[in-house]
Amino acid sequence: MSSQMNLKTGIEMKVGSACTAVLTGAMLLAFTTGCSSKNYVRSQTTPIIQQTNDLDAKTATDHRNIVDTDERATKGIAKAQGAADTAEQHAQAAGQSADAAGTSAQDAYNRVDTLNGVIADLDKYKAIGDVTVNFAFDKAVLTTSERKSLDDFAAGLADKRMYILAVTGGTDSVGDAEYNYGLSQRRADAVVNYLSTKYNIPPRKFYLIGIGKNLEVASNSTSAGRAKNRRVEVKLMTNMDQQASASTPNGR
Repeated sequence: MSSQMNLKTGIEMKVGSACTAVLTGAMLLAFTTGCSSKNYVRSQTTPIIQQTNDLDAKTATDHRNIVDTDERATKGIAKAQGAADTAEQHAQAAGQSADAAGTSAQDAYNRVDTLNGVIADLDKYKAIGDVTVNFAFDKAVLTTSERKSLDDFAAGLADKRMYILAVTGGTDSVGDAEYNYGLSQRRADAVVNYLSTKYNIPPRKFYLIGIGKNLEVASNSTSAGRAKNRRVEVKLMTNMDQQASASTPNGR
């Protein structure tokens, strides 16, 4: 009886030990598995988190750079615009000054339909020289050859005193009458401005006469005739009595 009890007790103790071992092994396995899972998750997620942080940092840096670039560009544009505005204002002021000077000079020219009733003692004035320059179709700009003709003409003015310059501009019959009137004026102005500026001839010496397409010098039915009508004529007229008096010594 005692032997049986001892045997039973031994068996129970072994069974208990075995259970304890099983439970301990299960707990260790669970703990080990849990640790492994956490380590695996950590190993996988850490690089992703780091990449995300790096991306955030790069995005922030890029944003700052963009803002800085935008600010510099805005300041540069504003500075360039300010310089452009200043230059434009200076150009406009210079243009206005030039226009005013040109207008003042042209206003000083005598624009008349005829010399009769304008020049005192006109019958005492004689034409002692003339020059004609021709223009291309619809042009009012002097060419090199036209300037040369005017230079040759102006060379004879150096020793003249009592004189006037009668300037007649013209066009051919092609086009609107009002347009041709303005074109003939521009042609006459081109000649007068050239002579007045280069040879320091006072504007009051010039008399712009009968400007328009109606004062033709040749038939407009041919191209050769129309070319002759696209012209400006300049006549040098002097008061012979005054010229003679100016050249006579006092008391003689």
